[in-house]
Amino acid sequence: MVKLTDEMKEDFAKMKIFPFATASKGGEPNVIPVGLCILQEDGETIWIADNYFLKTRKNLDENPRGSIYFWGPEIKACYQIKGDIEIKTEGEDYEKMYKMVKAKSDKFPAKALVVMKITEVYDCKPFTEPGKRIL
Repeated sequence: MVKLTDEMKEDFAKMKIFPFATASKGGEPNVIPVGLCILQEDGETIWIADNYFLKTRKNLDENPRGSIYFWGPEIKACYQIKGDIEIKTEGEDYEKMYKMVKAKSDKFPAKALVVMKITEVYDCKPFTEPGKRIL
């Protein structure tokens, strides 16, 4: 697995919404905004709450890979992260995520926990080396 640098962790923490991309087994892409996207302390695992996934969940069941990116005026860089996905609907990690989601609003269903293990990180900032793998 790949571990984010301290600078990347700081930038990640400043973001509120993350575009989350998946693809079906046949390669049909899908991208959605996610608000509950949490980098774990190990720096190599991201938790994403599945509240309303439809095509995204179908894609992850068929093809357990995903990608997020983060960029915004709050940070000076732009990163694309790719990783392997595991879906959890029970167990200690799922219960922890469920409580976090319900603390934000009882209206969120918290259907599943998407666990992404980071495998690659790319630069996507213009005027640098966009597309270059950096981790």
